[in-house]
Amino acid sequence: MILSDKVYNVLKWVCIILAPALITFLTTVFTLLGIPHVEIVTGLIAAVATFIGALIGVSTKQYNKKEAADAESRN
Repeated sequence: MILSDKVYNVLKWVCIILAPALITFLTTVFTLLGIPHVEIVTGLIAAVATFIGALIGVSTKQYNKKEAADAESRN
């Protein structure tokens, strides 16, 4: 599975910027407001972000393999 550049960049942004910021925000707000189950909500977000990160890693590995094979065939 090789992701398009646009999809790759969006998913990478979600994993690197959005998920950690959202987890921090929700942990702070839920705790201050006394909303229960903050660990469950933030844990689910972290699990989804980790899964997306794994997909990005697989895509990057396959892309690099393809690029290396293409470079090899040009020489």
